[in-house]
Amino acid sequence: MNAHKRQAIFARLREHMPEPTTELKWTSPFELLTAVLLSAQATDVGVNKACARLFPVANTPEAVLELGLERLKEYIKTIGLYNTKAENLMKTCRLLVERHGGEVPQTRAELEALPGVGRKTANVILNTAFGQPTIAVDTHIFRVSNRTRIAPGKNVVEVEQKLMRHVPREFRQDAHHWLILHGRYTCVARKPRCGSCVIEDLCEFPDKTEVT
Repeated sequence: MNAHKRQAIFARLREHMPEPTTELKWTSPFELLTAVLLSAQATDVGVNKACARLFPVANTPEAVLELGLERLKEYIKTIGLYNTKAENLMKTCRLLVERHGGEVPQTRAELEALPGVGRKTANVILNTAFGQPTIAVDTHIFRVSNRTRIAPGKNVVEVEQKLMRHVPREFRQDAHHWLILHGRYTCVARKPRCGSCVIEDLCEFPDKTEVT
């Protein structure tokens, strides 16, 4: 795919979604970090419901530590893998208090040193909470990047590197959100809704569908 076509794709996505953002509900970097930690193999809707119960009671690392592991599990037990996620969140809160004064760090290395935080989660935090032009490649973005040929790659790191190289600078801050929302609602896994896609004529997917 050439640069002109990529420019046109992101311009059209911006026109369609001028202010894209995560569907996770949060009001502080720690709330976002918590929500993203809980979101693996879970829906944003499910995570938001659990966080709506948890955050009024504990929305700082100190408050989560005071809550304790067993009580934390009660608030998030509706989410898949909640036992492991609760343990990781407690360990992360302890490190945030001991190493970072209770604040969420703003560097990739420090974020990835937290239990349960990988490259994708770190990118989400850096982009959404701190306004850094990172791109977190999840299954939706991986699929859209390969299917459209915006940034084809064999693994998520390769796709991320290509996106960072090829997405025009003016679109890089919001590219993550545009691609994930496009993959979640239009360029879906089993039967993409090509007939209602705003970039259908620019997409290089050879097997387009007529479903709207």
